[in-house]
Amino acid sequence: MKILVIGGGGREHALAWKLKQSPKASQVFVAPGNAGTARDSGLKNVPITDVVALREWAQANAIALTVVGPEAPLAAGVVDEFRAHGLRVFGPTKAAAQLESSKAFSKAFMLRHGIPTAAYDSFTDAAQAHAYIDRMGAPIVVKADGLAAGKGVVVAMTAAEAHEAVDFMLLDNTLGVSHNAGGARVVIEEFLQGEEASFIVLCDGKNVLALATSQDHKRLQDGDQGPNTGGMGAYSPAPVVTPDVHARAMREIILPTIRGMEKDGIPYTGFLYAGLMISPDGAVKTLEFNCRMGDPETQPIMMRLKSDLVDVMLAATSLELDKTELDWDRRTALGVVLAAHGYPMNPRKGDTITGLPADADDAMVFHAGTQLDGDAVKVSGGRVLCVTVLADSVKVGQQRAYDVTRGIHFDGMQFRRDIGSRALKS
Repeated sequence: MKILVIGGGGREHALAWKLKQSPKASQVFVAPGNAGTARDSGLKNVPITDVVALREWAQANAIALTVVGPEAPLAAGVVDEFRAHGLRVFGPTKAAAQLESSKAFSKAFMLRHGIPTAAYDSFTDAAQAHAYIDRMGAPIVVKADGLAAGKGVVVAMTAAEAHEAVDFMLLDNTLGVSHNAGGARVVIEEFLQGEEASFIVLCDGKNVLALATSQDHKRLQDGDQGPNTGGMGAYSPAPVVTPDVHARAMREIILPTIRGMEKDGIPYTGFLYAGLMISPDGAVKTLEFNCRMGDPETQPIMMRLKSDLVDVMLAATSLELDKTELDWDRRTALGVVLAAHGYPMNPRKGDTITGLPADADDAMVFHAGTQLDGDAVKVSGGRVLCVTVLADSVKVGQQRAYDVTRGIHFDGMQFRRDIGSRALKS
């Protein structure tokens, strides 16, 4: 069958790479894709991003299954468009994707359905937001209410930082984020102590199937210093997600979310990502929801998945996830993100990438912000590559990933040198 993956980042490269391994996949297309998918003989890029044009292309090319990777087309209603024309597509509808596209919607939903999360309030008026910060004090968290490519969260350790974030998001609106009613809005919430983890599941509207646990590193620099990013590296499994934490996350967060969406008349289908904050006593709270797989968590998770992903996607689009089991490689997968000069706020584009290694079963370089310029691979986005390996331990995985990383070069390349450190501490 012909399969389409929508998106052009590292997550989509990893999904397409895994889907093409299925004997059921005759051809896997990626729209728009990147230099990595363009260079893979088993994949073919499609230079289309418009939702209606994509649907028309999928119909004309007899696409049997579409998997949506990033948040923007989901928020734009690509699933609704495909389903309205009888196409099989995996992802949430525009209404369901509000769990990610609107922080205010998500927080109100959690409050309504008793899902544990941080206390909060939302504001469109900067003066009211500043008064709230003065009243609550710091540390405190300020979030842009909308899609901000992983850069719309400021964990403010001082009140001054929080005030600056409010001005940045509301008055300047440098991020260009608009909530569903138009304009800019922020959600301000209490600071939670603990350790973060990514909890990602598949949903078919009623049934839920958990993926392997994972944990990413959000801050730009070693030791969790510097600004928040979309993610500078990840590994799977995550030791912090113990069997008890896993059970609590399913019981207290994931299942109530799926039941709540169904009760609200918005059945949830697709990947669901819950960012967890795990307290020292094992209690869990929801930091955020994403309506797609995490990036860079997808890359290590796909490396560990031994099951046929096409079979899994077909079950997920046929209300049959309850009949499905997943088989995982026992090894650790670890990915190190290589980012552009100036990332996260002002990534520089156009630098030439050299030293890319050949693909291997236990070592892949997944592309994100890359494009082909003739035969040259150039930087085209903030997060550029994710060097992802399989190894018998986190320590060996670190060594292998950084060995591969040392052979790759582009001017201004940024990467953390401590990916996996939390797992070693555990």
